[in-house]
Formats: sequence, C-alpha cells, structure tokens
Amino acid sequence: MSSPTPSADGKAKSGSRRRFTVDALFTDGRPQAVGVTDLPTAKEIRLDRIVPDPAQPRRTFDPVRLEELAASIRLEGVLQPIVVRYDDVDDIYVIVHGERRWRASREAGQKTIPAIVREVDEDHRLIQQLMENVVREDLNAVDRAQALRALKQQMDDASWENVAAAVGIRRSRLFQLLGTEKLPEPIQDDIRTGRLSEKQSRALQGLSTEAQMALRDSILADDLTADEALRLARTLKAAETRPGAPPPVVLLADLRGQRPDPAPDIDTGVLLAAIAAAAQGNAADRNRLAELADTAWAAPFDPERLEFQIAALARSLARIPAAELRSGHPLRDRLVALRSALDALLPPS
Repeated sequence: MSSPTPSADGKAKSGSRRRFTVDALFTDGRPQAVGVTDLPTAKEIRLDRIVPDPAQPRRTFDPVRLEELAASIRLEGVLQPIVVRYDDVDDIYVIVHGERRWRASREAGQKTIPAIVREVDEDHRLIQQLMENVVREDLNAVDRAQALRALKQQMDDASWENVAAAVGIRRSRLFQLLGTEKLPEPIQDDIRTGRLSEKQSRALQGLSTEAQMALRDSILADDLTADEALRLARTLKAAETRPGAPPPVVLLADLRGQRPDPAPDIDTGVLLAAIAAAAQGNAADRNRLAELADTAWAAPFDPERLEFQIAALARSLARIPAAELRSGHPLRDRLVALRSALDALLPPS
C-alpha cells in the first residue's frame, strides 16, 4: 500500500480522491438520526381527499369523546398518523385505521392530517380492521360482537374457537360479547351510548324480554352495580318459572324494598297531574314536568318499554279487587289521576 507523497508545499497528497455517493450526500448524520429510518409512505394529506371505508366494522362514535379528541387536536394536533390506502379508481385515500382521528380533525377545523399510506389487499385489510375493533376496549360491546361475527365470516366461517384465538381473547369472553346481540334493540342502544355498561348488561341475558326491560329500567334508575343487577336477575329468572308469579316490574319493586312510585320524593298523583297540565301546551307547565321527571329519574321515552309497562298494568288491573276501586280509596285516586293524564295526552278522535 503506497503512502501519500509530499507536495511542493510540504502537504501530503492522497493517491486517490475520496468518493461520495448520492445517498451519502442526503444521509442524516446527526446523533438523533442513529437507528431512525424515514418512512417514504408517511404524508400530510388534505382531509377532503380522505373518506371512511364503507366496510369498516365500527359504526358507533361517542360524540362526547369525539369532541374531547377534537379539543385535544386543536391544542396539540394529531399525535398519531392514521393509516390509509390509495384508491386509484376514484383518486381518493380510504381510511384503514384511524377514522375517529379523521372525524375529530374535521371537527377541530384542521385542513390536513398525517397519514401512512399502505397497500393492503381487500381480504387482509378487512381482517385487520375487524381484529383491531374486537380487541379495542374503548369500543362498545355491541359493535365488538358484530365485528366478531363479521370476522368469523371473513375467516371462511371458522369455528368460534379459531376466531377467539385469532384475536387473542378467551372463548368465554367471546360469548359474553356475542350475548349482547341477543338483547332487545333499546338495550343494545343503551350499551352503544354508554348508559349501560357491558358488565351490567350481562345480568339481562337469559331473561324474558319483559324481565330484561324491567331490570334494565331498575339498573338505570337506581344506578345498580353489575353484581346487584346479577343478584336481582337470578331472582327474576327463578320467579319466571313459577306459575302465577307477579310481573317483573312488581317483583323488582318488592325486591328493592320500594313502592312502585318512580322515586320516593315524587308522589305519583303529583307527577300524573303535572303530565295532564303540561299536555295543555303551557311552557311553564312543561318546564315543571321536565323538572319532576328529572327528580323522578324518568328514563328517556321508549315505545317498547311503554308497551311492556302497559301490559304489566293490564295484568294487574285484571286481578284488582272491587274494594280497591271504592270512593275514597288511595288506589282509586291514583287511577283517576291516570285517567285524567291520559285524557289530556290523547287528542279527541
């Protein structure tokens, strides 16, 4: 190996020039770049060029949590890029993961969002989305159950054991989630909106529809824990097997040690009178009724629940002794108040 020869000015002259590649010229040599590789697919994409995936299993987005995320994005921006794929037919980007961040960014008034562009074949993409939704604890149980069922179909109708293994959950947990699909639609809506937790809803599974609705109302009105609801569910289930058992609404009132009034501080007659007064259209009377309904823990109106309650009332009236209807009897006064409220609510035919 030859050594450098000195030049006329005494400086060593190298036998060859040092060569640089184009890649070397653009390589980040700073300490913070060690072990870091740039992603060529990471981009900042305009929100109006991005659309949700119509096959996305997630259908429910909590508006409160969405607004909280939007407020965070206004302050800090989007901290985690979403994942999209490019649709060359429509010249748009379709969301693979991160639709909630995309929605919140729109609410926050953002114009663009950081995104990683990834090309995934259709079958594998759907499986990825389904798996992501099944394992996410912030997703409600009803949507997770629907994702599980869709994943089973996508896996060529695999056994539930294989589906559970694919997403890494226990078989027993899988069937707990699937059980929410068998609940009446109003109860599924309660779970979707967060009024009813999945643990609370487990107590309703296996009961008759009438008992499910009655217990659901008790859970919402009294804010029962999952354990308390389960204890009442066992008693209801045992009672339903006995001939001549009282309706679930009456049985629950007895079990809870409560009168069947909606709340201890509100007299039924007062509430019925307020209903009749509000039906006349006076704003002050309607406001008064709204205050009484809040105090009485009245649940939002539900046509299906009302049908069950009317059916329960009809069965009770079918057995009412004549003595209870005599003048001066407290129960008769309640029924008269109910009749007045119904007359005020129902327009003349």
